[in-house]
Amino acid sequence: MVSVLCRIFGIEHLEHIEDAVQDTFAKAAISWRDGVPENPEAWLTKAAKNRAIDLFRKLKSEKRRNSYFKNSNAAIAISDLFLDNEIADSQLRMIFMACHPSLDSRDQIAFALKSIAGFSQKEIAAALLLKDETIKKRLTRARATIRKEELAFEIPQGEELVTRRVRVLEVLYLLFNEGFHSSKKDKIVRKELCGEAIRLCKIIIEHPITCNEESQALFALMCFHAARLDNKIDTLNELIDLRLQDRSKYYFPLVAIGNSFMEKATQSGHFTHYHYEAAIASEHLSAKTFEETDWKKIIFWYEKLQEISPSAFNLMNMAIVHLELDQADKTKDLLAQVESKELGQREYLFYGCMAQYYQYMNQYTQALENYTQAISLVKNDAELRYMENKRQNIIDLMSS
Repeated sequence: MVSVLCRIFGIEHLEHIEDAVQDTFAKAAISWRDGVPENPEAWLTKAAKNRAIDLFRKLKSEKRRNSYFKNSNAAIAISDLFLDNEIADSQLRMIFMACHPSLDSRDQIAFALKSIAGFSQKEIAAALLLKDETIKKRLTRARATIRKEELAFEIPQGEELVTRRVRVLEVLYLLFNEGFHSSKKDKIVRKELCGEAIRLCKIIIEHPITCNEESQALFALMCFHAARLDNKIDTLNELIDLRLQDRSKYYFPLVAIGNSFMEKATQSGHFTHYHYEAAIASEHLSAKTFEETDWKKIIFWYEKLQEISPSAFNLMNMAIVHLELDQADKTKDLLAQVESKELGQREYLFYGCMAQYYQYMNQYTQALENYTQAISLVKNDAELRYMENKRQNIIDLMSS
C-alpha cells in the first residue's frame, strides 16, 4: 500500500502516506472485530483506494494530479495500480528509491528498512548495531533530503542500477537476518520477516533489469536458511543446538529451489559474499548428521568469505569450526583477533565462543566466567536460557 500510494502522490508525501496506511489498518482493526472478511486483501485494497481519494482532496495537489495523469508511464487508473503486476512494479520502485544515491550512505539502509519492511526504530537499531537516537536522526535526515531534492520514484538505469542494487541486496540481507536471528526480547525467530525478505528478493530476481548473479546467490542463501527455520526452536520456544536438530525435518523443497538458483548464480564465475555464505549453508544442509559435516569444506568457504568480506562474525564462526577439527590453537588465534565491542548488541556471542573454547580445553573456571559474561549481555529470552543451560552444564562438570 505504501509503495502504490507513493507512486500516486510522490515519495515526498511519504509521511502522509504512512499515516494513511496506518489509518486503513486501524479501521480494519475496528471493522473486523466481529470477524475477518472473506477476502481481507480485497477489503484492505478498497479501503486504501478510498483513503487515496481522501488524500487527493486533503493535499489539494491539483497540479500534482494533472502532471501525474498526463505522464504516459503513470497514466493508470488508481484501481489498476492495485493489480498484482502494478503492485510488484511499485514495490520494486520503492526498494530502489530507498537506496537512492542522493541519500547519505549511512541513511539508506535505515530508511529502506523503515519504508520497505516497516521496521520499528528499535528493530533498525538492533539490525544495524546502533543506538535508537542515531536511527531517528538518520530517518529524519533521509526524509528531509527526499523533500528537498524531489527525488524520483523510479528504477534507475545503467551504471546507477548496478551501484544501487548492491545496497538494495544489503537491505534485504539485513531484513532476512533479523528474521532468522531476531533482536526482539521474546522471539529468536521471526518467520514473517524471513518471508518478506524472500518475497522482495523474488521481485528482484524476476525482473530482467534487476536480476544478476549476486541477487540469485542471495535468494539461494535465503532459501537454504529458511529450509531449517522450523528446526531452530522447539515447541517451547527453546533454541535447538545445531548438533541436535532433526535434519529429516528440514524443508527440502526450499533446498531444491536454493540449489537451482545457486547453479544460476555461479555460471558467470563472479562470486560475492552471498555465494560463499550460501555455500556454507549448503554444506550444513547436505550433511545427513552433525557428525558427517564436512568441516574442512566449511572452513575453506569461510576463508574465502573472510578474504572478500572480513568481519568479526566470520572470525568467531571460523574459530568454532576449528574446534570441530580439533585445532584449538587456531581457534585461540582467531578469537584473539576479535574486538568484542565491534559486535555491538551481539557482543555476548564473543563470550559464548570463548566459553566453548575453554570448555574444549577443560578449563572450566574460565568457561564459567565467559558464560556468565555472555549471560549478562544477552537480551533475547531464548538465547538467555540457552546460555544458562550451557553454564549449568559447566557447573555440573565441575562438581562431578
